[in-house]
Amino acid sequence: MIVKISDYGDEGSRGYVEYQVSGLSSKQMEFLNGNLAEETCIDNDIFRIKMYFEEALYPFQSDVAKIRMDDFIAREEIEMNVFLSSFLDDMQ
Repeated sequence: MIVKISDYGDEGSRGYVEYQVSGLSSKQMEFLNGNLAEETCIDNDIFRIKMYFEEALYPFQSDVAKIRMDDFIAREEIEMNVFLSSFLDDMQ
C-alpha cells in the first residue's frame, strides 16, 4: 500500500487532507469505501479518502509545519498507512 497526500487546505472553518492510496486490491478498496466514515471514493485503481479536522487538530497549522512541510506530509502519510493497515486487519 502506498499512501500519498494529494491535497490539503481549508474549507470554511475546517482543515482537510486528501489522500490517494494505491496498491490495494479491489476487495480492499470496496471494504474501506463501505466501512470508513470519512469521505471516500474509488477512482480506477486509486482509493481516495478526504478527512476533515477541527482547527486544533489540523496537522498543518503550526509554524513548525510551515517550515518543515515535507516532514509533516511524510508523517501524515505514514500515520494514514498504519491506520488503513490496521483497519484492513478487520477485513479478515
